[in-house]
Amino acid sequence: MTFHFIRPFVFLAVPILVLLWWLWRRAHDPLRGWRKSMNPELLEAMAIGGDANQLWRGIGLLAAWLLALLAIAGPTWKPEPSPFADDPAPVMVLLKADESMNTKDLAPNRMERARLKVVDFSSARKGRPLGLIAYAGTAHLVLPPTRDTSVVGTMAENIGPEIMPEPGDDLAAAIRLAEETLRETGGSILVVADTVPELGSDLPIHFLAVARETKNKKATLIAADSSDIEALIHRTEGAAIAVAGDDSTRWTESGYWLVPILGILALLPFRRESE
Repeated sequence: MTFHFIRPFVFLAVPILVLLWWLWRRAHDPLRGWRKSMNPELLEAMAIGGDANQLWRGIGLLAAWLLALLAIAGPTWKPEPSPFADDPAPVMVLLKADESMNTKDLAPNRMERARLKVVDFSSARKGRPLGLIAYAGTAHLVLPPTRDTSVVGTMAENIGPEIMPEPGDDLAAAIRLAEETLRETGGSILVVADTVPELGSDLPIHFLAVARETKNKKATLIAADSSDIEALIHRTEGAAIAVAGDDSTRWTESGYWLVPILGILALLPFRRESE
């Protein structure tokens, strides 16, 4: 990662800091009164190194102040580990509930088979975050991601074309709603539908095609056994925790490495003179 500062604006205070140090030096100069009435060469000879000692102590103090400013600016070169790194990635199930899902080419019909597959998927993801969106001509959030996946299965059993306000197939709206729901946590999307068009998203999208065939080569065809659900569980478990459209990376504070040096420099002005 590129080295940078978390708070670079702190360096705007450098001129003020140097000015304060210069004023402090003038106020604490032990030879200040003599400088006005004594020849500089004579004063330097009589000081026997005291003036030089004072100068180096002052420089040490300035260095400590500047180092403290450097630490406050937040030097960093690596991002903080994600707080979700060890958590399973949430999955949003997008269940289509248009009239086309009542087609009976699959017994008893596509809608019932889709509901059963969502129940199976929720059982297989027990304890891992799962949410549900129902869509037709409009998209609606039924449940945000929850670890109580049995609730997702129960809610899916009650979804059908008869409860949707508008007929249609607005999958794009459902994907946008899923992205908004997963904005803070990231995750992936599982579309359960009889049509699986090629649509893009910032999040991984998986398709369970509730039909006898599909033109989408990336879709998983519905199966009579559990092989389709097992395949989808494997794919969604591999989804990374990545926040859609998120560029607010948090960086590790590394300024604390400067604290020991800062402590040594801060002690220099208080070192006792040798007898």
